[in-house]
Amino acid sequence: MKTENKLKNTNRSLLLGAAFLMATSAIGPGFLTQTTVFTESLLASFGFVILISIIIDIGAQLNIWRIIAVSEKRAQDIANDILPGLGYFLAILIVMGGLAFNIGNIAGAGLGVNVLFGISAQTGAILSGILAIGIFVVKEAGKAMDKFAQILGFIMIGLTVYVMFTADPPVGEAVVKTFVPDKIDILAIVTLVGGTVGGYITFAGGHRLIDAGVKGVDSLPEVNRSAVFAIVVTAIMRIALFLAVLGVVSQGLKLDPSNPPASVFQLAAGNFGYKIFGIVMWAAAVSSVVGAAYTSVSFIRTFHPWLEKHHQKIIIAFISISTIVFVFVGRPVSILVLVGSVNGLILPIALGVMLIAAYKTKIVGDYKHPLWMTIFGIIIVIAMSIMGVYTLIEGIPQLFK
Repeated sequence: MKTENKLKNTNRSLLLGAAFLMATSAIGPGFLTQTTVFTESLLASFGFVILISIIIDIGAQLNIWRIIAVSEKRAQDIANDILPGLGYFLAILIVMGGLAFNIGNIAGAGLGVNVLFGISAQTGAILSGILAIGIFVVKEAGKAMDKFAQILGFIMIGLTVYVMFTADPPVGEAVVKTFVPDKIDILAIVTLVGGTVGGYITFAGGHRLIDAGVKGVDSLPEVNRSAVFAIVVTAIMRIALFLAVLGVVSQGLKLDPSNPPASVFQLAAGNFGYKIFGIVMWAAAVSSVVGAAYTSVSFIRTFHPWLEKHHQKIIIAFISISTIVFVFVGRPVSILVLVGSVNGLILPIALGVMLIAAYKTKIVGDYKHPLWMTIFGIIIVIAMSIMGVYTLIEGIPQLFK
């Protein structure tokens, strides 16, 4: 009985770790800024955008995590099984996007430290990078990463909920407009979906479950719960921040366009709120650094035994390079724009691969994928493909301005 309870607790811990790794990977500096800016423009109607994006996020994540679990393979290996070379192409996109956005995450961590202690963002970035590297130096790196993600996840949500209450938002209006919005912003929906399950993010938890040995058809109930719980965690954070921003702007207060999220926390709770923003920004950024590095490297580690053997060292190098680039070069805007545009194409490519794999017996065996998930997935692939191509076309001219 004791052994059985220990196994249940271990599985619960792994599933919770995977969920929080994915959620904290999604909740980064961009997440905070997007939510604030869209709330300021759409007001209470942004609740509808959040609702629709949550539904789409769950559809995309369930499809991807289930196929990864059933096939017992990582996404790049599934892609190579479908079309030789496709997995390498997907891995290149993921690593490019992960590295570029990690520079932004490191910058966000540096900003958070700057707000808290007044030291330079560069010094704060170096200290944050060293902390992130420390997680992968320890022997039980996987467990350390899981615990780190959970702790920072709870801190971010708890502090944001506190600021939400101090902002005194019009909750009744927000509830009504969530179901009967004044206006619908399709771009906002796609942006939120891309920021939650786009690029490398949705694979953070899926690949973590594979590494932890949670796989096979028998594990699907647990995989489903973990996948949905991860989206719920991001949704709670999104809703809390949405209501905090709504409370501030509903009072007629103006946000600082140079740093909208910081001004929300400051206007809602004064200087103490500004310090809370520093903690939230740092926690969001550094947890995303860990998630991006782990997931990006998980896309290449199966390509050669040497990569598999030294994957933790490669993760450390990944974080180090991101930190060095920010400290000495800054955030290369043109690269971020281009790779950000490419990143918009990763979800439809990856999800499309998963949907094809779901019907390949050599990959999933006798497993029967639910029809509603397939239809849901196809709709997401089409919508995200259109928007991904659009943002790529818009992004390239920025390089030559």
